[in-house]
Amino acid sequence: MAVVIGLLRRGTMLDLEIFRTTVNCPVVAAALRGQLRARLPRGARISFDLDDCDRVLRVHTPGQPLAVGQVVATLRESGYLCEPLPD
Repeated sequence: MAVVIGLLRRGTMLDLEIFRTTVNCPVVAAALRGQLRARLPRGARISFDLDDCDRVLRVHTPGQPLAVGQVVATLRESGYLCEPLPD
């Protein structure tokens, strides 16, 4: 299980977001991590927890705003559901 610890700074800069996905294969998760790394700010930490019932994707961009729409679009372009989990 991957764990990312960071601060949520709602209302100012959001640098950690947790998503529910339909990704269920480690090989696919690795490929999607590569696609996300190419689109997100340098230093972004991206991890999947495929054992979680929500097949969680965590994206942490320390000190930089996170483009939630870009993450969602990247997974949807590959045919996977991706939506931010509510707080």
